[in-house]
Amino acid sequence: MSAGESRAGVDLTNLDQPLSPDAGATKRDLVDYLDAVADRILPGLAGRPLTVLRVLRGQQPFMQKNAPKYTPDWVKTVAIWAESSHREVRYPLCDDRRTLLWLANQRAVEYHPTLGLAENIYRPTHLVLDLDPPTETDFAAVVAVAHLVRQALADSGLAGAVKTSGAKGIHVFVPVDDSAPVEDVAAATRALAARAEALDPALATTAFILEDRHGKVFVDSTRAGGATVAAAYSPRLRPGTPVSFPVDWSDLSSVTPADFTVHTAVEALGGRDPWADSMPAPQRLPDDLIEHGRTIPVARVAAMHEGKRRARARRTRGE
Repeated sequence: MSAGESRAGVDLTNLDQPLSPDAGATKRDLVDYLDAVADRILPGLAGRPLTVLRVLRGQQPFMQKNAPKYTPDWVKTVAIWAESSHREVRYPLCDDRRTLLWLANQRAVEYHPTLGLAENIYRPTHLVLDLDPPTETDFAAVVAVAHLVRQALADSGLAGAVKTSGAKGIHVFVPVDDSAPVEDVAAATRALAARAEALDPALATTAFILEDRHGKVFVDSTRAGGATVAAAYSPRLRPGTPVSFPVDWSDLSSVTPADFTVHTAVEALGGRDPWADSMPAPQRLPDDLIEHGRTIPVARVAAMHEGKRRARARRTRGE
């Protein structure tokens, strides 16, 4: 294939350049991989405002929400007001293979869609728990906590699907119906995190402040509202270019995130779509779970107040 190749009407350029010094992959590898998994990754991207992580030659990687001015007019976009920056953001919507290939040619390595659809990004279609280990090498601990989360879900009559984050952790996705407002989905997420922690507090923690985790796996319950999460099958800009890969619950203990890369993931799929296959139907969140969650402070807010309290204490001590 020539350097000036075209696919689906997208002109592809500079395909043989490395993505980064330690990516172990070229832009061609990225494009080929995303093209091969297009029918699997697109259902998780379609209709959702998309943030991408791009890495341009000679520049630091950056997260991009706003579609650049040179975005082709055939790329769908949606304008959403961003309260934090007090401006309108024009997000791309990656609804088809052509758009996916265009983004790949822009050196968009990571794909982070919102948990809600464009019509209402604050109405999550999935409850998500993000499990983050204390170190890069402690994946076994994350797996153990993932099983605690699964038990907490089962105790509430719920089920979820699991995938590697593509970085060092695990994402648990629980599809929810539209009966609960976003505040209740967020409350249920906090309650599930607390219940998983209670099953083995020596292993799991919901402490938002890093110094309070004491080497435990962090069960992050803050992915609600307009949050984004790396999509299933999304590459990650890390050494070796791993991808976020769906795993059967029974296989979690026999894999590591590094097993699945842009070079190996397609073969590992074996023609299947494990994310679609393992995802339960949308579920109604139990009232008692929501009520429990309402008694738990929002982690970021609690951490902010605690940080201010500790700063005052340090000033008082003259540190």
